[in-house]
Amino acid sequence: MTPSPRCRVLCVALNPAIDQTITVPGFQSGTVNRAASSRQDAGGKGVNVASCLADYGVPTAVAALLGRENPALFQTLFEAKQIADYSLYLDGATRTNIKLVDPEQGDTTDVNLPGPAFDAASVESCIARLLTAITKQADALEWLVLSGSLPPGWPVDVYAIFIRLARELGLRVLLDTSGAPFAAALAAGPDLVKPNRDELAAHLGRPLPDLAATLAGARELLATHAGIARVVVSMGSEGAVFVSRDKAVLAQPLKVAVTSSVGAGDAMVAGLVAAALASLPLGNTARLATAFAAGKLQRPGPHLPAAAEVQALAQQVGLVPLNNPPE
Repeated sequence: MTPSPRCRVLCVALNPAIDQTITVPGFQSGTVNRAASSRQDAGGKGVNVASCLADYGVPTAVAALLGRENPALFQTLFEAKQIADYSLYLDGATRTNIKLVDPEQGDTTDVNLPGPAFDAASVESCIARLLTAITKQADALEWLVLSGSLPPGWPVDVYAIFIRLARELGLRVLLDTSGAPFAAALAAGPDLVKPNRDELAAHLGRPLPDLAATLAGARELLATHAGIARVVVSMGSEGAVFVSRDKAVLAQPLKVAVTSSVGAGDAMVAGLVAAALASLPLGNTARLATAFAAGKLQRPGPHLPAAAEVQALAQQVGLVPLNNPPE
């Protein structure tokens, strides 16, 4: 455990991974492909968010579940970026996610391997230890970030458990997950949620084929869950919708040279937290979060350019007001 002074954000990473990114120009399934390059990065959604926040200068901590057999990549990242490490080191190995990147077609194919299995007793022990870690750091923290899938054998309401504790401790919470864990956590009242369009459609049980439908879906979340202050729905190349209770904007994506799309959504989550820490209004939040994603797209691994470059990118983001009610 590597402490650091007054971390403002704690990112919980229950299902981290080593991201092995293999660049395969002209990738074709069912045949022999030749790779141009390969790299490994400490990853998983919560780790990616923490890495991008640290790049922007936000004092950040991580509480991850890491295997004792292969922690080196994570420990190196945490030390290099001065990310406080409150992780649980467990028997076994952290899983590997394989990313097949085809720069010619602009596609990324993900092959996510399963993580270690947990029995009921070990799950209960891990949850208790994580709750203790959050509580011990609460006096310094402002935001708790809950992002990513759950390991096999974990209860779907675990994020709800963390959110209820955060409420008791006076912390704000950003939620970025999907499926049953997303549905269970909503009732606990996170402050900010960031599904992508497919995840929101799956939760609502209907397709969201266009911008109007996506905006309506985001507003439905706000209407049915009183604790949520903002909903952000990422839509890939179509940009992202940022919705509060009185306003909504579409942030148009920046045209940048894409080195790797892996972790771009996590960079946007980091940008949302950075904007919240700065108390930015909705429009400036949309610009900064979009700039985080654009900056990450230009780099392999969960990394951002210098803060000044991110801020310059934010000034270039176009915003479109969306069917806002009169003030």
